[in-house]
Amino acid sequence: MPDETAQGLDVPALLTQLTPEEKAELLDGSDFWHTTPVPRLGVPALLLADGPHGLRRQAEGGDHLGLTGSVPATCFPPAAGLASSWDVDLLARVGEALGRECRDQGVSVLLGPGVNMKRSPLCGRNFEYFSEDPLLAGELAAALVAGVQGQGVGTSLKHFAANNQETDRMTVSADVDERTLREVYLPAFETVVTRAQPWTVMCSYNRINGVYASEDPWLLTDVLRGDWGYTGLVVSDWGAVDRRDVGLAAGLDLEMPSSSGGGTATVLEGLRAGRITEDDVDRGAARVLTLVDRALRGQAVAVAPVDADAHHALAREAAAASAVLLTNDGVLPLAADGGPVAVVGEFARTPRFQGAGSSQVEPTRLDTALDALREGLAGRREVLFAPGYEVEGDDGDPELVAEAVRAAGVAEVVVLFLGLPPSWESEGYDRDTIDLPAAQVALLHAVADANPRVVVVLSNGSVVDVSPWQDQAAAVLEGWLLGQAGGAATADLLLGVVSPSGRLAETVPARFADNPTVGAFPGEHGHVRYGEGLLIGYRWYDAHQLPVAHPFGHGLSYTTFDWSDLEVAVRPGDELHVDVRLTVTNTGDRAATETVQLYVTDPEASVYRPEQELRAFARVHLQPGESAPVELTLDRRAFAYWHVGLGRWVVEGGTSGLRLGASSRDLRLAADVELPGDDLTPPLAADSTAEAWLAHPDAGPWLREQLAEAEFGRLLADPRNGQMLRAVPLLRLSRMPGFPLREQEVTAAVARFTAG
Repeated sequence: MPDETAQGLDVPALLTQLTPEEKAELLDGSDFWHTTPVPRLGVPALLLADGPHGLRRQAEGGDHLGLTGSVPATCFPPAAGLASSWDVDLLARVGEALGRECRDQGVSVLLGPGVNMKRSPLCGRNFEYFSEDPLLAGELAAALVAGVQGQGVGTSLKHFAANNQETDRMTVSADVDERTLREVYLPAFETVVTRAQPWTVMCSYNRINGVYASEDPWLLTDVLRGDWGYTGLVVSDWGAVDRRDVGLAAGLDLEMPSSSGGGTATVLEGLRAGRITEDDVDRGAARVLTLVDRALRGQAVAVAPVDADAHHALAREAAAASAVLLTNDGVLPLAADGGPVAVVGEFARTPRFQGAGSSQVEPTRLDTALDALREGLAGRREVLFAPGYEVEGDDGDPELVAEAVRAAGVAEVVVLFLGLPPSWESEGYDRDTIDLPAAQVALLHAVADANPRVVVVLSNGSVVDVSPWQDQAAAVLEGWLLGQAGGAATADLLLGVVSPSGRLAETVPARFADNPTVGAFPGEHGHVRYGEGLLIGYRWYDAHQLPVAHPFGHGLSYTTFDWSDLEVAVRPGDELHVDVRLTVTNTGDRAATETVQLYVTDPEASVYRPEQELRAFARVHLQPGESAPVELTLDRRAFAYWHVGLGRWVVEGGTSGLRLGASSRDLRLAADVELPGDDLTPPLAADSTAEAWLAHPDAGPWLREQLAEAEFGRLLADPRNGQMLRAVPLLRLSRMPGFPLREQEVTAAVARFTAG
């Protein structure tokens, strides 16, 4: 219920009443999870809590490693699973449920979601992130944030920025060029900030190009506030602060957890020494007070009481939407009647449903796939069970394998649960391999020899190598980590109660050696070089024409779809918008959901651009035989790239390609569109190349006139031999014997052609 008496704060008035010491103290936490109160002025402490996919409120004490317990809360699928739903509405509803549980537990800010890119499949925290694609991650995260904050609870968008590994995460420098940052690693943050205005943004531990994120004014102020218009508070990741006064000046408002007075002392000493100003302190204090004001006003927002059963049902729906059917020779869905079903694998009985670390949730209940399958087939098919392996066992147990083989031999079909042990992926460290445990793969081969009708169900937080063994399986269901209701949801999918609708949010490579970060992950000597640049995920595999095990966006269903009637139109008006319309028809005999993915390509670009990039998507649920229109809209940003020289997003005029597909490599329809472009004339300088001067619309004709009678003019005009001269700055050419212009004339020309 809302607190009808909840009132906000008069922040400007409070600032005039606070002492310098109290202002500095506001910039620091009071303990592990609370902000600092000012009791004499009626400013309460706020409770912050972990939990991107479920609330992790600790009743006593505090840690951010998942080492100690927390109060029970609904554990939804982590981001790796939710991202594969491609379902913005679902993410909003999950966010609303999270917000309700936060309100019930007195939590003011939920520390999530995380939108860092999946640069490498080895990142130990990939289960907590959405995708290798910034558009997909941003759209889903924005919906989640809006859902949470609609309940009067804040969120913390993290980890800002370029925090794409766990190895040396506290100190490593992610060395990334600006265009790659702007086009790959920042857009998901930008989408959430501009679309949903999260109450807080959490800076990351790492350095970016040598500067700690917590001390980076370009990141925390110029980009976040100047370019994106952010109005909220920047909080440190827990333990991310190095120099508190430098961070404050850069735009870091709140240090968490409590620095035990160290941060406050540094701020006050920096103020006395002139390293920071009173304005710096007032700005940070005002943002903390504004956060408290938002939280107090949020308590007046009416929310429904927590319904644990309804939230569990939502978790089950989310889990079913998150699983991806990778292969299926027709063995799925399992028939309701028939011979015995052998369920093999300890994960069927002891599910791995979330990752380890600060996001670890104590679930309100926990479904198992074994129980759900027994319930779903009760009285119709016998369900056998053999554990097959020990979850954390390094070597196969011959007795467990033999038991599994016996069960497979008498069964009509085998459902084999495989996956990564909990210790193999976690916050705090990265993986060494993308292989499944060797003992589990050996078990698959042994079971398949006894019964070729094997359905593999995977439990993993990031991709695993399926190429060496997937031909031994009649079907493969990628189950990710599916939260507390994942067992029942898995049974729903296997039995055909629900048709699979998940689509991969990350590429499954054919070989680990093909991935774009080989040789550049996790770095060395304190630096990790993002040498692949723009080519993350499918962009890399497309650019190098590499085969993949399963492409980005892939996912099978229990029905088939037909796509037709593509129409493309550029809207009239000053703002660039392209409307795309098509018809999707369910041509099968089951109700199901199709996901339409729209990729843009720029074959005429003057700079290097990826082969194609996801720019829009839409889901459509259809009954058998039903058709429905699907409409997508692209704005100018969908066609733009970051122009480093001009320092802004630009669109080049000409032909752009639109590709519509069921995955990045299952393209169904295509069209070209002619677009107007921006003026990309670069500003001239004395050290601009002769090529740039000749290409300039005003300076080019003038320079050709000056060169008309000179030998240099003939040389520069030569299509092939003049290439070397055209690459020389005009100022340097003016110093060469025989060049018709002197240095002073070049300088005067710069002033003439850049005036106004």
